[in-house]
Amino acid sequence: MAAVFPAHDVLHAYAADLAAEKLMDVARPFARALVWGDRGRHLEARLPPGKIAQLVHAGPDEDAEASPWLGGDFDLVVSLLDLHAANDPVGALVQAGAALKPDGLFLGVMFGAETLNELRAALADAEIEAGGLSPRVFPFADVRDAGALLQRAGFALPVADADRLTIRYGDPLRLLADLRGAGESNVLTARRRSFLARGTLMRALALYAERHGGPDGRVPATFAFVTLTGWRPHESQPQPLKPGSARMRLEDALKSRPS
Repeated sequence: MAAVFPAHDVLHAYAADLAAEKLMDVARPFARALVWGDRGRHLEARLPPGKIAQLVHAGPDEDAEASPWLGGDFDLVVSLLDLHAANDPVGALVQAGAALKPDGLFLGVMFGAETLNELRAALADAEIEAGGLSPRVFPFADVRDAGALLQRAGFALPVADADRLTIRYGDPLRLLADLRGAGESNVLTARRRSFLARGTLMRALALYAERHGGPDGRVPATFAFVTLTGWRPHESQPQPLKPGSARMRLEDALKSRPS
């Protein structure tokens, strides 16, 4: 897998671009950062010198669900295309929070709900025609769901943003090769233990091309990205007002506005 990854890592490179852009919006530098999932080592190359003084890459077998980095030693934790594959995403986020110092930043980029919607629909219909249906693609979260995950995990000031990338393929088989090469094959524990029959796969790819092929014969593959940011709580952060603490009633505020 490692040998072929560089030829298929466009998705990971794009996720690193999104993460770097978000980090550049944060005025502070970071003394020590932990990164999960950046297998192509793209993130550091996209940041100016001094933005992160020390960057630690988690090992390939260390994911956010079973993290050994729980001492609260980092002021930044980054997860690149790692969370969407977690069986317990809230638990993974809790682990990320435990690795942060108070007022430390969590930044995650994960696949969103519309990812591979063309492929998912074609696979589902082909399997229904063949007499059964099995989940073949990750059940991705939308922006609202992702923001709720941050809140449930105890992060302060949670924000979730959406982005989309469309890649056009001359052959849908190349899409499958890119997914395998990038390590994004389906690892759903709920999937059938039997392999997808070749005839069913060929039917799915035919449906894919039939429904989505352009005049040039190329087919689109949609990848939706959700970028998450949240802070480990600290007393210095802005706090919401307590209920009943407002000094002006809404009715009076509206009356005071010029017409």
